[in-house]
Amino acid sequence: MSPADLRDRLAERSVLQELAAEPLLGLGAGRALLLQLAEPGVAQGVADHSDFQRRPLARLFGTLDFLLIVTFGEPDEVERMAARVRGLHNRVTGPGYSGNDADLQVWVNATLIDAALYVYREVMRPGDDERDLSADYYREARIVAEVLGCPPDAQPPDLAAFEAYMAEKIATLEVGDAARQVARAVLWPGRLWYLAPAIALFRLLTIAMLPEPVRAQYGFEWSHGRQRAADLFLRLATDLYHVTPAFLRRPPRRLLVRLAERRVQATFRSRRARRR
Repeated sequence: MSPADLRDRLAERSVLQELAAEPLLGLGAGRALLLQLAEPGVAQGVADHSDFQRRPLARLFGTLDFLLIVTFGEPDEVERMAARVRGLHNRVTGPGYSGNDADLQVWVNATLIDAALYVYREVMRPGDDERDLSADYYREARIVAEVLGCPPDAQPPDLAAFEAYMAEKIATLEVGDAARQVARAVLWPGRLWYLAPAIALFRLLTIAMLPEPVRAQYGFEWSHGRQRAADLFLRLATDLYHVTPAFLRRPPRRLLVRLAERRVQATFRSRRARRR
C-alpha cells in the first residue's frame, strides 16, 4: 500500500474510532484470541514463534496495541507499526503456515471484527433509535489487515458476506492440541498469580463469549451457574455503559496511542535482548 493509498484509507476511520474508543470492546479480546487459535495455522505459528509460556498475555496485548495505533494513530505512526509487524511476520514460517498467508491474515482480522461486533450488539446494545454502526464498522475495520499487506479483495466485501464467512468458518474449525496448550497458558497463567481475580473474570467472560461448538472443542468445563455469573456481569456492564457519559468512558485517543507505542517499543527491546 502506497503512502497516498494509506492516507486515503486512514481518512475513513470515524466509526472504527467511535467504537474502538469504548473500553467495553476490550471484553471481546479473549473471544478473538481463542477463535484465532482455533485455526490450526495460527495456533502452530503462535506455539512455535512466541514465548507464550513465560509471557502468556504478550500476544494479546501486542495485538491490542497494534489495533490502537492503526485505529487512532497518524499515517506515519501506522506505517511504522505496520512495517514492524510485517517484519515479524516474515520470520513466522513453518510447516503449513506463514505470517504472510493472506487467508490467515483475513481470519485473524475477522476474529477481531467479530469480537468487536459481538460486544457492540450484545453488551453495548444500541437503542432502537440509534443508527446501527455494524456495516460501517466492518467496512472501515478491514484496514487492519490491509496495512499488513493483505489484498483488499481477499476479505469479504460487505457485512453480509462477512457474517456468512464467519458462520462457515466457525462450523468447520477444528481445535487442535497446540490451540488448547496456548489457550490454557493464556487463561490460567500461573506466573500472574497476583492478578488472580482479574484473570478469573477474564477467563469467565472469554469462555462465556465463545460460540458453543468452539467452547466444546477446547474442552472447557462449563455450567449453568458460570453462564449466569457471566450474564450478570455483562448486564451490569451494559447498564454502566448506558448511564456513564462518553467523556468519562473514553480515555484521550493520543494517550492510548502513546501508551501503545511505549509497550510496543518495550516488547521489541525485549525481543532483541533475547536474541543476543
